[in-house]
Amino acid sequence: MDTIIAFLILIGILVWFHELGHFLFAKLFGVKVEVFSIGFGPVLLKKQFGETEYRLSAIPLGGFVKLYGEEDNLSDPRAFSSKPNWQKILIAFAGSFFNFILAVLVFWFLGVLGKEVPKYALEKPVVGYVQENSLAEKLGIKKGDLVLSVNGKEIKTWKDLEERMLREIFARTITVEVLRNGKVEILRGELDIRNPKAFGAEPIIEPVVGDVLEGSPAHQVGLKKGDKIVSINGVEVKTWQEAVKLIRSSEKINLRIEREGKVRELTLIPMKDPKTNLSVIGVMPYLESVKIKQGVYESFIASIERIVLLSGLTLKAVWSMITGTLSFTNLGGPIAIAQLAGQSAQQGIIPYLNLIAFISVQLAIFNLLPLPMLDGGLIVLFFVEMLRRKPLSVKFKEAWQKTGLALIIALSLFVILNDLIRLFSGKKF
Repeated sequence: MDTIIAFLILIGILVWFHELGHFLFAKLFGVKVEVFSIGFGPVLLKKQFGETEYRLSAIPLGGFVKLYGEEDNLSDPRAFSSKPNWQKILIAFAGSFFNFILAVLVFWFLGVLGKEVPKYALEKPVVGYVQENSLAEKLGIKKGDLVLSVNGKEIKTWKDLEERMLREIFARTITVEVLRNGKVEILRGELDIRNPKAFGAEPIIEPVVGDVLEGSPAHQVGLKKGDKIVSINGVEVKTWQEAVKLIRSSEKINLRIEREGKVRELTLIPMKDPKTNLSVIGVMPYLESVKIKQGVYESFIASIERIVLLSGLTLKAVWSMITGTLSFTNLGGPIAIAQLAGQSAQQGIIPYLNLIAFISVQLAIFNLLPLPMLDGGLIVLFFVEMLRRKPLSVKFKEAWQKTGLALIIALSLFVILNDLIRLFSGKKF
């Protein structure tokens, strides 16, 4: 139920902002708005205010604004059809424009509010552990390496490294410069977007317990926050990653821990993660965190830069799907969004707001794609009419709309089927 509520609130906010853009720009240019609807299908609630009927409908997967004269060629000055094409283009673009505004406002607010980040994120990127079969391992990165640059961009902190790897996700090759034993090494490799994985180079994380999952094997034997893991099954442990590796391969675990200066021994039977079939005991590492705040102006600029980055990555992803570099199975539909909404809401208001801003950008980009039935498709039609200096034929517009409807239905069915396959196979989105 919490997931459903989180999903409905998220979709409601995104759709309301999107349709508000169309509504306000239509009003700006003197177009009469007949209906403002959140949702499709059977009307649950409606109320007439002035010349506009406001609706809440049963299917919460979108919304619409019905403009007077949108479907008929009327000479009435308040009709949409009577307006010049440049005004029609702006009205069509306004929905996505307002989704961008929503994302900027959310990221701006979160930047000023401040966010907690692990303390190591602001430290030099000295590698403490390299994951097996990761990109870092394939590049030849080793424990103790200090990462200096990625594809020619200087790296000063773990935060810089994370952000740079995000920006380079669609790059074909990667060059990493590291300092190893006082000597600079140049490491090169290839990226495969069809098989994206985490970079795999991690900082040194002390084997100290943070959160303990209630009811887990660790909780049942009395493991507590602050306990330091000394050894597992007689093997000395120096980092959290070493502890995880040993736990995952064990059927029975003998723990030696240090608590308040005293060493204790605990024995437990791990449980199996249903998705990976690996042994887990239900603990998270203790990570010291710091709060980063930005000034009002600094946060505003950073939010704009983030929108530009997300938009660029989204467009690159779409192009990669068109060219076949990236599989269409990476698309997520309403079920995937609902899962993300539920998970982020459980983590707190800040992750939930971040998700709202992120999906708002995706919605803006999607609606601007030049496909029939989308705002981008309308913009293409109006732009062509503006170049031709005369309207397109009714027959062509009808064919354009029918093609768009078929495409949207097919795409909707595909992403829902994709969601169901991912859901029942236990894969994460």
